[in-house]
Amino acid sequence: MKALTHGRFRGLDGHAALFDLASGPAAAPLAMLRIAMLESDIGRVTLRRPEGYRLDRGWAIAPNRTEPPFAGRPRDDVSGFANPAPTVSETDGVITLVTAGLRARVRLAPFGIDWFRADEDQAFLRDRPTQAYFLSRKTGALLHAMERHEDERHYGLGDKAGPLDRTGRRFAIDAVDPCGFDAELSDPLYKMLPFVIVDGARGAHGVFYDNLALGAVDLGCTLDNYHGLFRSYRAEDGDLDYYVLAGPTVPEVTRRFSWLTGGQAFAPRWTLGFAMTTMTIADAPDADARITAFIDECKRHGIRCDSFHFGSGYTSIGNRRYVFNWNRDKFPDPAATMARLKAAGMQPVTNIKPCLLDDHPRLDQAKTNRILVADGETGEPAVAQFWDGLGFHVDFTNPGGRQWWADGIRDALLAYGVTSVWSDNNEFEIWDEDAVCNGDGRPFPQMLARPAQALLMHKLAYETQAAQAPSKRPYTITRAGGAGIARYGQTWSGDNETSWKTLRYNLTQGLNMSLSGLYNIGHDVGGFHGPSPGPELLCRFVEFCALWPRMVMNSWKTSGIVTAPWMHPDVLPQVRSAMNLRHSLLPYLYTQMWRAAADDVPPVRPLLWDFAADARARAVEDAFMLGPDLLVAPVLEEGATTREVYLPAHPGGWYDWHDGTPCEGGRTVTVAAPLGRLPLFVRAGAIVPIEDENGLTAIVFGTRDHGASVVYLDDGETADWRNAGRTIALRLRPDGDGFSLDVSGGQLAVPIRARGVGVPNLHVARTTE
Repeated sequence: MKALTHGRFRGLDGHAALFDLASGPAAAPLAMLRIAMLESDIGRVTLRRPEGYRLDRGWAIAPNRTEPPFAGRPRDDVSGFANPAPTVSETDGVITLVTAGLRARVRLAPFGIDWFRADEDQAFLRDRPTQAYFLSRKTGALLHAMERHEDERHYGLGDKAGPLDRTGRRFAIDAVDPCGFDAELSDPLYKMLPFVIVDGARGAHGVFYDNLALGAVDLGCTLDNYHGLFRSYRAEDGDLDYYVLAGPTVPEVTRRFSWLTGGQAFAPRWTLGFAMTTMTIADAPDADARITAFIDECKRHGIRCDSFHFGSGYTSIGNRRYVFNWNRDKFPDPAATMARLKAAGMQPVTNIKPCLLDDHPRLDQAKTNRILVADGETGEPAVAQFWDGLGFHVDFTNPGGRQWWADGIRDALLAYGVTSVWSDNNEFEIWDEDAVCNGDGRPFPQMLARPAQALLMHKLAYETQAAQAPSKRPYTITRAGGAGIARYGQTWSGDNETSWKTLRYNLTQGLNMSLSGLYNIGHDVGGFHGPSPGPELLCRFVEFCALWPRMVMNSWKTSGIVTAPWMHPDVLPQVRSAMNLRHSLLPYLYTQMWRAAADDVPPVRPLLWDFAADARARAVEDAFMLGPDLLVAPVLEEGATTREVYLPAHPGGWYDWHDGTPCEGGRTVTVAAPLGRLPLFVRAGAIVPIEDENGLTAIVFGTRDHGASVVYLDDGETADWRNAGRTIALRLRPDGDGFSLDVSGGQLAVPIRARGVGVPNLHVARTTE
């Protein structure tokens, strides 16, 4: 690669500043760099080769929920942004661009950009002073290097393994099917999401690289005496097109990134219940009978299950799987099976995979219609290794491919009563360098946009379900993809290993997913791969997963043993207790999911989100916040019956959820944690809504600041939730020798009761419309 060390200012093009970049003062330009201020807190840098962009479109950027078309958003499209005009000045080889919130100081030699917030003299982000930009003339490779500081911490990158703070590691921007991955060390996993949050003495900022090609992000793993401390992004191909999010706090960066990439879809309320799946049931010859037995077991053991997710075995012919095929030996009447599940209160969700095996019953049709990712040299479908053998991937950049897939979802699944689909094994591991996507009539190499295929598969599932039931919110799941998948639905941490180590590192993996704009997330309860969980680990897994947005028990064990809530009778009461805790907190969790969709606020987040001023809270990696009020500290160690928990400094302190014990903030407490009792704390002043035998009850914790809260209510599935939903305001106030809870918000279908913890003489005073 050539280092682009010298720049020449060309002037403004609209509201963007243009620079020619070269490898020396007398060298011919190798690229044009464009700097634009898109918002008061968002800057953008785009590098364009003389021959143009490697890929002139993308699918991640959707500012303020402006939905990109299937064909992609043109890379030069700046619609949806405020696009303030900068003031430009030049002094001694330095070009300065100024808008209301941002300032960029551009050094022409050696070329680099320093970014400043308004009225700040210290740059929050600086390009590396020595050779910050590299571009290959022989391949599509590129590199961007930035200055790094010792005090900085790094978060983000989606579903990567390891600790919360990513500093000192290098991560591949790639996606594979890493079944049974090591949650501490494995890399890559399922998603390609080059978004990094940097937090330190200069505040927090974010950098997002809108490039879908293979690459790597180095957060201090590489040390080079010639360059000082730095971090870098490298791509094997594609375009250097990055967004700078000014912060200056971690929450502001994450929320702005969510806004930039289209936000979070609001799933139906039933998706927050416990769900069950396993490959073993759908793989069994008597699968339909086993589903009936599962329904009966839930009734017998008092387990509430809101959805059943079909593993891909329902599509099998022999030992191989064929999307949109129903095995009628296992399922003689699929519609009757779906009806039976729904009658038991379980919504059916089916697994679908985008690869057609080389003997798929409809492969000839797909080839004739040319809807598969193609080998550009031969014109034949590009061959890929898949789970059951070789196969060919449906091309979701092909209008015909999308129509074929949507017809399959509608006719083979939704028509039989399936409620939702789950897009799985969609990492698009097509390693043929000649593979070409249709690109809606403008073909491009597959290597430039593998995760776009997963995103478009997810988008198509969402839109197909919405068309089938336009009054209802769709529920869609994807395992793979990149930035932007949240705007269509849910994802999760993938095929985790059944181990104690998984609990600890699934926690930080999930927190970084949240910080990366993926808000509707969770983990396979009990562990997908490996040995069956013993009684203690099963119970701790259930506790650990009980307060994430997604709670699906999923397993594939070589022994054939299905991980189920009742698999260890001696801990069934404890397992049931943890699951009942989740269901009681559904009004609170549902409200947090509404806030995620409406305001870009993650339900699950690290303690540093809410308690950034508390240095000890910033370092916590074994607990998390659920919304602003609940601190969740799952037991992560085998044999433990107590748990040490750091409670951040907070006026009025905290309350133990289970027994109401008040605890001082700003210190570590040791609490009892027998099996079935998830350590859970509530900040003083919180008002937490729950469901109980009386309906909706608001629990008020302490009198500090006379707490206030809201509860979001709707019918649980309306597509018009922004207009049809309503918020109920709850506010505590002194009233004589006690306290009153004022409830307001219009036309309550059910009354709200109140219960106080540390609140004397509490009653509901009035309901105002």
